[in-house]
Amino acid sequence: MHVPDGFIDAPTSAVTGVIAAGALAVSLRGARRELGGTSRASEAERGGEKTAPLAGLVAAFIFAVQMLNFPVAAGTSGHLLGGALAAILVGPYTGVLCVSVVLLMQGVLFADGGLTALGVNITDMALVTTVVSYAVFRGLLAVLPRGRRSVTVASFVAALVSVPAAACAFTLIYAVGGTTDVSIGKVATAMIGVHVLIGVGEAVITALTVGAVIAVRPDLVHGARGLRQRLRLRVDGELVDAPASPVSPAAAPTSRRKVWVTGLVASLVLAGFVSFYASASPDGLEKVAHDKGIDTRAKEHASAGSPLADYGVKDVSDARLSGGLAGVIGVGVTVVAGSAVFWAVRRRRDTDVSPVSHGL
Repeated sequence: MHVPDGFIDAPTSAVTGVIAAGALAVSLRGARRELGGTSRASEAERGGEKTAPLAGLVAAFIFAVQMLNFPVAAGTSGHLLGGALAAILVGPYTGVLCVSVVLLMQGVLFADGGLTALGVNITDMALVTTVVSYAVFRGLLAVLPRGRRSVTVASFVAALVSVPAAACAFTLIYAVGGTTDVSIGKVATAMIGVHVLIGVGEAVITALTVGAVIAVRPDLVHGARGLRQRLRLRVDGELVDAPASPVSPAAAPTSRRKVWVTGLVASLVLAGFVSFYASASPDGLEKVAHDKGIDTRAKEHASAGSPLADYGVKDVSDARLSGGLAGVIGVGVTVVAGSAVFWAVRRRRDTDVSPVSHGL
């Protein structure tokens, strides 16, 4: 659903740019709490310390999976948006930053999503999907039984809803600043219809990924924190907390480093190899834009001359090798850029709280 340059007029693009900038500013502040600190950290913040190294990996994984277009209808494909996945794994504020890092890398290096439309894309793909999905996710957890299965089910539904929500948001933006004279009703019907189908794929990917992480390290899933209930025993007619049982070395959870390495290897394999077998059909927005004549106003991308434009390496003639190298480079750049952002946010958090801790 990457909006190219030319679909939305300049004033509307500027307004969405302001909205996106505001959302990023708020997310940076919120991410400091989600990523936690090291000084007199609360239990929630200690969980955040585990989140910081994974946030860059989540961005890289979203980049990799977005290369895997899957068919949803005749001549139409879809791909992961990632807002729900990021919000549930690392928190909604950090999730907005994760998807925004991906969009920035795609726009600058791969000519995917216009640069003047970057505000539109961040508002639609990062902000709307994250806010809507996390609200649905938390609402479902409030009524479902407390447990890992409920987290997975809520992840599925939240991701499913987030994609047509983003389609609705694009339709509203286009209604305000679209550059072609196309019936908004037709655009809305086409966009929402195809993106409901894409949402099913988004939901499956999100639920499987969240379920896989919960299976090995539930404490690393932001959305699952606080769900574990302490075992209670009835003593003399009253319920009391059972004493914590020591964990044997054999039962120790998978290390964070192993989870990180496994995730990075999976991202590299998906982007460097599996992406070659992705659907070549246009995605939902591209298909609707072509069918409704919206793409007649599309402009050439400012990064069209990038050596990685269109997810291929310039001067590498073999399509499989070119696409694979581009994917691997993209994952590497995204994990480095994302990790740098999140470590900086966490370091700022540590700097902010250290004077207080010294005074205690």
